[in-house]
Amino acid sequence: MPPILEIENLRIHFGAPNAPAAVRGIHLEIGDGEVLGLVGESGSGKSVTALAILGLLGAAAQVEGRILWRGTDGPIDLLRRPQRLLRTLRGREIAMIFQEPMTALNPVMTIGRQVSECAQAHSRSMTGREAKRRAIAALESVAIPEAARRCGDYPHQFSGGQRQRILIAMALINRPRLLIADEPTTALDVTVQAQVLGLLRELQRHYGLAMLFISHDLAVVGELASRVAVMRAGEIVETGPSRILLSEPRHNYTRSLLAAVPTLRTDKNRPLAAIGGGCLNKSFPPIPH
Repeated sequence: MPPILEIENLRIHFGAPNAPAAVRGIHLEIGDGEVLGLVGESGSGKSVTALAILGLLGAAAQVEGRILWRGTDGPIDLLRRPQRLLRTLRGREIAMIFQEPMTALNPVMTIGRQVSECAQAHSRSMTGREAKRRAIAALESVAIPEAARRCGDYPHQFSGGQRQRILIAMALINRPRLLIADEPTTALDVTVQAQVLGLLRELQRHYGLAMLFISHDLAVVGELASRVAVMRAGEIVETGPSRILLSEPRHNYTRSLLAAVPTLRTDKNRPLAAIGGGCLNKSFPPIPH
């Protein structure tokens, strides 16, 4: 079966045409129902790649290559699709959970209205009552307590973990085929992070979603993704099944990322390994099993 999303030779420039590319000729595939983890340092091009899929980079970006989406209307190249038609896909077939819920949510609109609008945006015939019913059901599916009553509350009245759950509800209300999760647990403490990851795993399995899970945290990605792609300076340097890649990495950059993560075996009297510019040529010891 062909992948549901296929990225071919994607290049992204900002500014002058001769400026260094933010993304340099990457190739990625996501199968139907598969979870692909995309990892790398901040600034490696992960979020830019995700925004390119949805056509959200704006006029300043020069995007080349091909992003082939095999949706309900057949195969289409998202980079050749007009913005007017891309808007019909966003939220309906491809949805995104953004990194920071307080900036992704409108602070002067109630949560119920914001979630309802996501449903009504793709169904002009939907009544306000039906949209509210679907919003309550979506909030209940992500374990927001007393969802019907809290529909009248504003974003600042929820905790960080609850706001992230609300973003998940907004992304899934139209049952998309692909969910892009951009660092959805970065601002959360470890306990809440585990709860959100568990929720994403449960919803992904329940609805059979394909997912692109973006993170700089290899441990988080290893829990959720079946396959991992490692990104460095705008390039994909290694791809493989998560269990194999995280236990037996082939590329020195992947090894450097793993060596920089503290474990129970880490010597507390020594500083953690740094990820420097020369890590591609540096030799790292085997990762302990």
